[in-house]
Parts: sequence; C-alpha cells; structure tokens
Amino acid sequence: MATGREIAQLCGVSVATVSRVFNQPETVNEETRSRVLRVAKELDYRPNESARALSTKQSTMIGLVWDTDHRRPGWRHPYLQDLLIGLKSALSAHGYHLLMLATSGDAREVGASLADPVGYVNMTRRHHLGGLVLIDSGSDAEAFEAFAQSGVPCVALDVAVDGPRATYVTSDNFGGARDAVRHLVGLGHTRIATITGPPGNQPSDARVSGYRAALREAGLESRDEYVVSGDFYRASGTAATQRLLALESPPTAVFAASDEMAVGALLAARAAGLRVPRDLALVGFDDIEIASVVEPALTTVAQDKPGFGVAAAKAIMAMITGGECEGPLVLPARLVVRESCGAVGDG
Repeated sequence: MATGREIAQLCGVSVATVSRVFNQPETVNEETRSRVLRVAKELDYRPNESARALSTKQSTMIGLVWDTDHRRPGWRHPYLQDLLIGLKSALSAHGYHLLMLATSGDAREVGASLADPVGYVNMTRRHHLGGLVLIDSGSDAEAFEAFAQSGVPCVALDVAVDGPRATYVTSDNFGGARDAVRHLVGLGHTRIATITGPPGNQPSDARVSGYRAALREAGLESRDEYVVSGDFYRASGTAATQRLLALESPPTAVFAASDEMAVGALLAARAAGLRVPRDLALVGFDDIEIASVVEPALTTVAQDKPGFGVAAAKAIMAMITGGECEGPLVLPARLVVRESCGAVGDG
C-alpha cells in the first residue's frame, strides 16, 4: 500500500497538500484534489487514522468493549449478532470504523480489563478513539458506569449508564412483555408462568415487571412458583419448563424472556408428551430467525435488532461531532402472533 509521501511525489505536490486533501479538502483546489484522490485510489492509499484524528481533532475509530471470553456465552447469541450488523453498517456508511478492544485473556497484554476500566479509558485516549460502544456480557454494569463517568463518548446497549457524554439504547422490554402476557390472558389463560433472564440484567428485570403488570391488570395472582430464572439460552428454558410442569398445578401458558428459552420450553413440553399450543401455549421474546422456523412457529415479541445498532451508531456519532447527548433511547417492541399459543383447550 502506498504512503502519503509516494502519493505526493507522483502528483507533484507536497505531503502537506496530500494531508489536506483528506483532512481539509475545502482548502485544496478542485484540480489538485481530484488528481490526488485518483492516484490514491489507484494505489489503494489509506490515510493513517491516528494521524488523521490528531490533525482533525475528530476520530473515525469507535472502540467496542465486549468481553467475548469463551466462558461467557453472550457473543454467541443470535440477537447480538443481528444488532452488531446494524451497528457496523450504520457506522461504515458515515466513514466510521468499529474496533473491538482486547478483552479477557488478551487484556493482560494491553493493560486493560473490565475489572480495571481505567485501562480501557487510557487505551481509548492513547489510540485517539472517538468513543466507545459497550455491550454487557452479564456482569459488566459496574465497569460501564466508570466508562460513562470518564468523559469519553459512550453508548451502552441494554445497560443503563449515566455520565456527561454517555447514553444507552434499549427496547421497550416492559411494554413488550406486558403485551405478550395480555395476549395470553385474552386467549383465556389464567395460569401463566414466565422464564426470566438472569436476575439483575436490565432487560430481564423489565420483562418480569411487564409480566407482573399484565397479571395485575387482569386481576390474576402473581405466583412465585410460576417465575423461574433462566439465562436467555435454550438449555435453561428446558430446565425451567421441566420445573414448571412438575408443579401440582402447572401453567397452561409460558412467557419466556427470549426465543432461545422458548425453544427450550417447546422441547421440554414435547418430551413430556404435551402438544403446543393445545396443552401449553408459548410466547418468546426477540424474534430471532429460529422463532419463525420451529414447529409450531413461535409467537414472540420482536425487537428492532438492526435499528438498535443504527440508533447506537447515531448517538455515538452525534457526541463525537459535538452534538448533544440524548437521553436513553427506547425502541418499540412489537408482538408477532404465530402458531405457538392458542385459547385454553384449543386443539
């Protein structure tokens, strides 16, 4: 790949002129600018991002803080994969680049870990990153608060943070869960259980609150034995459903806080000789791809996964360019009715 000096020599201009073409194009006449850009494209020249950040006082590099340790399964969840596609696409469309920062075992090499978020903040400044996108892997909320207070532009995904240049993006988890349970109530179900995500996780807690709110609206009792914790993954959905079906008065409907757990619930119901939805109605949350391809297809609460990433990208870009830091961005969640839930006793 060519250097800026080589581009300057081939175009008969100074290195400073080449730099201005990429950093302050309005200061270079059109003929020279076109010549430099044409030669740069032919030789696959790319300006040094760190030097460019120093020159323009504005970085196009965004750090992604996400602990992808193999012992923490969050990175494998289909929901997060779709979200990242939206984030990266939106940043790329505006000339920004997403850089995953070293985490877990690699963190020792760079002096940064979520146990010591100061290392990440120092890395951000050392590499002239414009800001940070934060994805929680299960127990990172405390570290994210430190990031938010650092003054570095930060956008967290599904973690409430508060700071001078920090905000977060989430879905209407409460409203989505409430709509799911309202739907089951409308079908005549009165014994409705829920499989939650990990306690203390913001989306999980909001979905439990929505579940309880819908029961109160319907005048139904919230029974402790009908609230079973999971971890958003399939195996926990299976184990939780086995517990629920073993109760003296098992539920006729289950609202699972993720589609993965709802699929696990479906497998447990089949293993117990039950038919969905005749013997057990199921509703999930997320609307990942598997929700529409299992049989019966899952009724679920859809999150705008690409839109989630786009909202995060817009927020971080606005802060980098000096715009105001918006308050929490809450995206709507939408009930998608399919075949996995029906009226009580329907065959």
